[in-house]
Amino acid sequence: MPKNIKAAPTVVYPESDGKPMAETDKHRRLIMNFILMLEDHFKDSNDVYVSGDLLIYYEEGNIYKSVAPDVFVVFGVSKKDRRTYRTWEEGRTPDFVLEAASPSTYRKDITDKKELYASVLGVREYYIYDPYAEVQPHFQGYRLVEGVYEPIEFVDERLPSVVLGLELGEHNGVLSLYDNRRSIWLAPPKERAAEAESRAEAAESRAIREAQERQNLETQLADALALLEQLEKEKNGA
Repeated sequence: MPKNIKAAPTVVYPESDGKPMAETDKHRRLIMNFILMLEDHFKDSNDVYVSGDLLIYYEEGNIYKSVAPDVFVVFGVSKKDRRTYRTWEEGRTPDFVLEAASPSTYRKDITDKKELYASVLGVREYYIYDPYAEVQPHFQGYRLVEGVYEPIEFVDERLPSVVLGLELGEHNGVLSLYDNRRSIWLAPPKERAAEAESRAEAAESRAIREAQERQNLETQLADALALLEQLEKEKNGA
């Protein structure tokens, strides 16, 4: 009598680790702005994936082998939306990771996660930043060299990212990204739109003011010419 062959159970990879998300305003803005800036910067590259607070599973069949970096970038994969990121399916691990640290997370960021990113995931660059500067050093970066993280040295008070082709540094008291090739600080799309609108309004106001000044000068000149003409007539009449 033939035996019943049971199908292997399907592994369900949760989309949440069940832990509450409790970010401060500064942490939340840092994470959101970095994701938006990086998405915008690489918008024309179809093989660059930017995300954050998304579960990365790095061992097939083991739902407990996961990590959710605050911000990460993967080169060589598509931009498609994902519910989770599974390294064995993608064939790539993150190239860049940024963790927004705090006194409660710093020890894990600098020990367990640092070891995981270096030894298991092979993250080429790892940055840690505390927006409140409650831990010291509050900003640091590491680059993977032969399987070991080496500190990235500051250049002009910024940490250069070879992976991104950008530099990370504080701008107006907030961690941001600097494009050295264009000599500009990147800004989130909404902020850039607001800045562009503000510049347009300023330019319009300036144009209106200059036009008014020209009109006033023309009026003054016309009045002066009229006065000269009147004086000339009076002189000839005398």
